[in-house]
Amino acid sequence: MKGGELFARCLENEGVDYIFGVPGEENIDLLDALIDSPIRFVMTRHEQGAAFMADVYGRLTGRAGVCLSTLGPGATNLVTGVADANMDRAPVVAIAGQGATTRMHKESHQILDLVNLFEPITKYSTQIRAPEIIPEIIRKAFKTAQSEKPGCSFIDFPENMAQAEVEDLAPLKVQSAATPIAPAGKCAQVAEIISRAQAPIIMAGNGVVREGASEALIHFAETLNVPVATTFMAKGAIPFSHPLCLGAIGLQARDYIAFGFDRADLIICVGVDMVEYHPKLWNPSRDKMIIHIDESPAEVDAHYVLEAGVVGLISDSLERIAARAERRTNSGGHRLHEVITREIGEFSDDTAFPVKPQKILWDLRQVLGTEDIVVSDVGAHKMWIARMYQAEAPNTCIISNGFAAMGIALPGAIAAKLAVPDRKVVAVCGDAGFLMNSQEIETALRLKLDIVVLIFNDAAYGLIEWHQLRQFQRSTEIAFSNPDFVMFAESFGAKGYRVERTEDLLPTLEAALEDGTVSIIDCPVDYAENMKLTEKLGNLVSPI
Repeated sequence: MKGGELFARCLENEGVDYIFGVPGEENIDLLDALIDSPIRFVMTRHEQGAAFMADVYGRLTGRAGVCLSTLGPGATNLVTGVADANMDRAPVVAIAGQGATTRMHKESHQILDLVNLFEPITKYSTQIRAPEIIPEIIRKAFKTAQSEKPGCSFIDFPENMAQAEVEDLAPLKVQSAATPIAPAGKCAQVAEIISRAQAPIIMAGNGVVREGASEALIHFAETLNVPVATTFMAKGAIPFSHPLCLGAIGLQARDYIAFGFDRADLIICVGVDMVEYHPKLWNPSRDKMIIHIDESPAEVDAHYVLEAGVVGLISDSLERIAARAERRTNSGGHRLHEVITREIGEFSDDTAFPVKPQKILWDLRQVLGTEDIVVSDVGAHKMWIARMYQAEAPNTCIISNGFAAMGIALPGAIAAKLAVPDRKVVAVCGDAGFLMNSQEIETALRLKLDIVVLIFNDAAYGLIEWHQLRQFQRSTEIAFSNPDFVMFAESFGAKGYRVERTEDLLPTLEAALEDGTVSIIDCPVDYAENMKLTEKLGNLVSPI
């Protein structure tokens, strides 16, 4: 067999369902091998879209999403999506075709040192230099990508390695190490510290979602009567409707949730990746006691010095600590939860136009079920989603946070629909982020997917304007013009809607979700609310 055929067999052995990518001269042998494979190649319109699809697919399934490019510019187009997956801890295996090894020692057309290019943004980056090592490399790439903490592996696949004849080798057995349980003594130590604390608070992070430890987290919080704040990426790890849920922390301003952290003498960090929300922002004086509960040891940071740490299976650690720690009689969390919940409903009947971001998210929440998925792009709307979208289950509000990459929402929604086809999927974009990968509308239509794209339209880089106004009280170089998004959608064969009255938003969302195809909603947004929020947060008084 050829190297390309062996490569395909090894991917099948890893349980790969989809490969997202763009064909090129240097990856055609692998593409040809996939014709006879159960793996479905999803041709995308740009390699960045392919990488984002692999990113979200990996995050939702826990299995490595796979993306493929050709050499040179095809490979460099993968970089943003690969970096996003690696920093947000989504398992991904990225593959790039490469020129023959016989021309890598000299200046040659489209040849770049891809292994060194991808090394800083992956957990594992390598080149196949002999066809016989393909099974080892693929097994290591998937094992590394999927191990805690997950991330991206990169494989450089030269064309002569794909064409080379190789003996009939078998893929290697798929194996992964089981996460050990934490030592009993460490669990007892942490339980004692929690019992002594006057006002503990839990910060739940992405690791809770990755491990599937949400039920254990809820039981832990309820048993000890300790309130829970989530990071952006852990939204839904505890239902927003739960009385101990304080919503998401990560907005770099003094929100209601900040009062809970001000009052706390002990922060119990469960599955938190430091990239999600730096401890300097919630422990500026370095005076908080910190407990670290995770599958991996704590990062070294001057603002994250531990009172104690528990490294092991998160769900098991939480269960054993809860069994030994004393229950709090009054957490103060219920009061904060009531205030935050009341605020979210303040704009439910607002009819001002353009539509306020709070109203858009209220209406969106009304039309989606608890298991339906929102994929947020990056921009001002992301801040509103993180703060106000009420996630009731894990992995139902997908946010690019560590790398914060614009353009992820539409490709991410495509991957989400392929990963969980029985759920409704909505991509929420700013107008700028939408246009960065809007060509993937064609991909979604070709795949016959039913997804909704909701565009917050302000004809500007709204988040940058927000920062400019806060820092300089004026803005510059943020305005642009947009196409007619309805005509743009229809030119692809998608459905297009324009919201012209606030009262029309809810029925438009309902109609779009029932279209059975790709629907694009152009919704003018009133981002004057951004600075109003800044002023409001600056004047907040603690409700507890």
